[in-house]
Amino acid sequence: MIETFETIRYTADVVVVSAGRVLLIERGWDPYEGHWALPGGHVDPGETSRAAAARELAEETGVHVAAADLRQIGVWDQPDRDPRGRYVTAAYLAVVPAGTPIAAGDDARSARWWPLNDLPPLAFDHADILRAVTRQGDPLNL
Repeated sequence: MIETFETIRYTADVVVVSAGRVLLIERGWDPYEGHWALPGGHVDPGETSRAAAARELAEETGVHVAAADLRQIGVWDQPDRDPRGRYVTAAYLAVVPAGTPIAAGDDARSARWWPLNDLPPLAFDHADILRAVTRQGDPLNL
């Protein structure tokens, strides 16, 4: 019997909330160029997903959060969640103070705070990730 193995890429995404709003980036590249998404990206060799989430958040939005302050929401691994191939993401939650400044950087065309009750269509399965956070109740005044 010949075994075949699928190439799986590992990513981390961050749901950043503040005063009933969520921080999204406008993607500057395909897939989903021009669409809104959660900040996130590839986990580098030797890096944990939590560290990657903090790094990607800072690179894409200018928001600095200690990796230890990120709370894991869950793992998303649907085989068709990314048109580029098989991607598995660990998603994290960060709560930041109102008025936290943002600045788009890295691969983000722009960054913006959006009201949780008035979101644009989101890339990938990021709407599912946000639903998982809001389903957990309102202990953080989301």
